[in-house]
Amino acid sequence: MDFETLIAEREIARAIHQFARAMDERDWGALDTVMTEDATADLGMGALGGRANIVEFIRSFLDECGPTQHLIGNLVVDVDGDRATSRCYVRDMHQGAGGKAHLDFSTLGEYHDRWVRRNGKWWMTHRHKLNHAHLGSIEVLGPGPR
Repeated sequence: MDFETLIAEREIARAIHQFARAMDERDWGALDTVMTEDATADLGMGALGGRANIVEFIRSFLDECGPTQHLIGNLVVDVDGDRATSRCYVRDMHQGAGGKAHLDFSTLGEYHDRWVRRNGKWWMTHRHKLNHAHLGSIEVLGPGPR
């Protein structure tokens, strides 16, 4: 493995962690530095197109939720020139807010992402979340897309 590939893997790993932190900190603007404007996603409820629509979809669940924590593990990145793919486990935990503070919800899943390098920076172009298990009460989340 060459130095350039190692740097690419590190930059992609950092971007995946930035994405997770942005969701937990509700720092939606931070996702502008991770995803391309025309990114696509399937987060478990069908295809989404455009960064703004992806962020709106995520917010529809998290804005009314209490504290969250998205833990990333077992990351594998495959780099091919200016393109890359990554796979990692995600364990996302959600605590209820207000009258639902006594409830929690989590998923066991995987993120499968596609990346492109533009002007020396790695950008996520697609995210597919695979959910393997749901634990707890989904009602801690917001209502979802309207």
